[in-house]
Amino acid sequence: MNSTLMILASGAPHRLDPIALFLQADIVVQAVMAGLLLASLWVWTIIVSFSLRMARLESRSRGFEADFWEAEDSESLASGRANRDLPSARVAMSALDEWKKSTTKQPIDRTGTRERVAGVMESQVAQEADDLAERLNFLATTGSVAPFVGLFGTVWGIMNSFFQIGTQESSSLAVVAPGISEALFATAIGLFAAIPAVIAYNRFSHRVNRFEARLQRFADRVHASLSRELDRV
Repeated sequence: MNSTLMILASGAPHRLDPIALFLQADIVVQAVMAGLLLASLWVWTIIVSFSLRMARLESRSRGFEADFWEAEDSESLASGRANRDLPSARVAMSALDEWKKSTTKQPIDRTGTRERVAGVMESQVAQEADDLAERLNFLATTGSVAPFVGLFGTVWGIMNSFFQIGTQESSSLAVVAPGISEALFATAIGLFAAIPAVIAYNRFSHRVNRFEARLQRFADRVHASLSRELDRV
């Protein structure tokens, strides 16, 4: 009771001060905290940029697909400068390029042409999905590693607190509480970085899979259309 009154009388803070915890922490714990904060910042950068990118791609892809089926010259539409960065346009162009190459020479191998067109579109759809999911690897890594990095900082801080106990030959809260608080703060930052990363990774993975399925349905329709055209050649 007396020790508690002495701590309060000395002007000790009555609530957690994250900045003070960081500044008072051991250099190793500070490095862990700084690394986790940078990782958290990059996680949120990916979350915002990827959300905007997917919304833009989904909207433009819907418009392109509608225009593609109504266009008289689908090849010019797909190869136009405005659509070169669209996954659906690249899928369509891969099919049209292969179809032109396969139907140039006579006699036309219809079965082989259909297989090659289907193959190049399937490969292009997989490539587009891989390109979209590439930046999500950092979210997965942060979600799985950040808690353990924070735990390392916690273990180091607790070890330092025990060292202080041995140095000052005192096990009172006044001696060990600051170090333990700083150590636990490292774990809290690790969770702060990991939780949004895990949630975003799961959500974005589902979104990429859904977009890939949409591309595959579009590729199937293109394949069916070219197959009918091939029967008339």
